[in-house]
Amino acid sequence: MSLVVEAAEPEVPQRPGWTRWLPGASTSPPLRLVERNIVAWKGIWLVFISVLLEPILFLLSIGIGVGELVGDVNGPGGTPVPYREFVATGLLAAAAMFGPVFDATFNFFVKMKYFRVYDAVLATPMGPGDVIVGEVMWSLIRAAIYSAAFLATMAVLGLIESWWAVLCLPAAILIGYAFAGAGLGASTFMRSFIDFDFINLAVLPMFLLSATFFPLSQYPDGVQWIVRLTPLYQGVALERAFVFGELSWSLALNALYLVVMGTVGLKVGGRRLRTLLLP
Repeated sequence: MSLVVEAAEPEVPQRPGWTRWLPGASTSPPLRLVERNIVAWKGIWLVFISVLLEPILFLLSIGIGVGELVGDVNGPGGTPVPYREFVATGLLAAAAMFGPVFDATFNFFVKMKYFRVYDAVLATPMGPGDVIVGEVMWSLIRAAIYSAAFLATMAVLGLIESWWAVLCLPAAILIGYAFAGAGLGASTFMRSFIDFDFINLAVLPMFLLSATFFPLSQYPDGVQWIVRLTPLYQGVALERAFVFGELSWSLALNALYLVVMGTVGLKVGGRRLRTLLLP
């Protein structure tokens, strides 16, 4: 007869006065990583604020300033809408994209390649899957904060036409999920900072051309189909439809595109991270 004794998990000593930033972080490995990122960002909160304000400044300068000169443009369903509201919906989707995509690429790469954060993390009971999930959760938190601030600015300026706009925040989180997942997957293939030129090459044209500033009807027919296939356009279509209350079944395809994009990126990132850090 054998006697099996299960050893209790040793308690981690904590500093005096230490309090958890996130409920449940003591039992959830991904939340522990999110909590670590929150503590790390406390010292550089001005960077967080600058990323938060950038799309709002775009809205004030282009949407409000230039919008007075442009007048109405074709919105969802071909209905004429004020240009400032048209641009605001595009910038809302862009705000949900920029924070997660750069956090999941540049910041993730630096922590993996130079700071060796994940080498230390994997020395704990956490695994590569926990790292990927934790980093995506952190990116989604940032996407939600950026988008909520932008959406509140739109409400204050009277740029919301429908109560369906309450779905703009979940749509923004979905956009953040898609770009965070894809960004993490791409980051595991990067060898140096030179490779980040490919990220800029993909993100900046999408920001300018994904019907963010101009109606899709203004593009040539061939270009329209290219724009329709870009990831950011899916988010712009969702946000614009919710703000103006122009809903259709095609929005389900836009949402599915973003779900698949983020999920595939997570799967690839998880496998690549396991190969890189646990050879």
